[in-house]
Amino acid sequence: LKIATLCGGKNRMSGENLIHQKNIKLNMSRRIRRTPFTNKVEECGVSDFTVVNHMLLPKGFKNSVEEDYWHLRKEVQVWDVSCQRQVQISGPDAAKLVQKMTPRSIKKMETGKCFYIPIIDETAGMINDPVLLKLDDDMFWISIADSDILLWAKGIALGSGYNVEIVEPDVYPLAIQGPKSEDLLVSIFGEDIKKLKFFNFKVFDFLGTKQIIARSGYSKQDGFEIYFKGFETHFNEIELGEKLWDIIWDNGKKFNISPGCPNLIDRIEAGLMSYGNDFTRENNPLECNLEKYCKQEDDHDFIGKDALRKIQSEGIKQQMRGIIFDGEPCKPTGVPLPVYSKNNKKIGQIASGIYSPRIKKNIGLSMINRDFWDLGNEVFINTFNGKNRKGIITSLPFPD
Repeated sequence: LKIATLCGGKNRMSGENLIHQKNIKLNMSRRIRRTPFTNKVEECGVSDFTVVNHMLLPKGFKNSVEEDYWHLRKEVQVWDVSCQRQVQISGPDAAKLVQKMTPRSIKKMETGKCFYIPIIDETAGMINDPVLLKLDDDMFWISIADSDILLWAKGIALGSGYNVEIVEPDVYPLAIQGPKSEDLLVSIFGEDIKKLKFFNFKVFDFLGTKQIIARSGYSKQDGFEIYFKGFETHFNEIELGEKLWDIIWDNGKKFNISPGCPNLIDRIEAGLMSYGNDFTRENNPLECNLEKYCKQEDDHDFIGKDALRKIQSEGIKQQMRGIIFDGEPCKPTGVPLPVYSKNNKKIGQIASGIYSPRIKKNIGLSMINRDFWDLGNEVFINTFNGKNRKGIITSLPFPD
């Protein structure tokens, strides 16, 4: 497998500009895992991978990031996002534990729903921003970003004496993204796919197996995620996974299907943040524009409550904003770009930035100091060539 080395360059499809490709072997082990779809991804001409949650994530194919962006907006793609690992919490105290982990109330959450939830530590620092799925009153999946929430959950459960079981099940999400994704899945799973509302899921039959499909995905386009589970049948996991891929691929040909992965242009335009890149444990959910999930009237107990309430009382000093800026097309940011005010004061940095062919300007995501975060404010961005580029603060998601 090709892996990335710290030599500069860019990843062509995802747009994560970090590294130059060299023919260096990546030795597989239980710490860096292949997925049930890795063979198919390789057949489709994957050019490079990264590792998320100890599992391979395809990061590029043969198209440029811009070509991939336009295809995603017009057609349909299949993404191997098995790295979205599930933390399964089950048992009599499952709901209590999940509620302990997040400021967002799950009191009225119904089975079949997906909730986007901030998970914070004792200082109200963000440690994950997963999607929560409620499978039953006593079973939840936390579909995590790249951090070890399984161990965090186990520690809380042990310290609190909760009666729960916490495991990482053999579940491997496969995303179908793009405006033609509904038509594609209807051709495979039937008309009930159309009944799925955004951030809802249902169980569908596939070759005698039960598979959860949610209307969700890490893009601005319509799409679905199949939470593929393969060990409960006479098929082995890889065999069934490859059958699923092949059926999606064969049915997708009439919809101009392509292999893909999260696209940086689309992600930034949608204001979709990347944990560990756009924000870290140093940031609280209010800085990440997640205040609607941190309602003060919700009186449940959760880790970090006192710290979060103090921040809510005192106010935040920075917050995530979009920036549109001039200059020649910006390569995908591998090193943050400093953001300055008109009086040359550093007020933030762009951690995720790239040229948008739709907006026809460079765009980026940045935590901006409170005194400068108003929409329309003029700023300056120090780009790769050392030149200052004029920019303005804008809302998220970026306007159409």
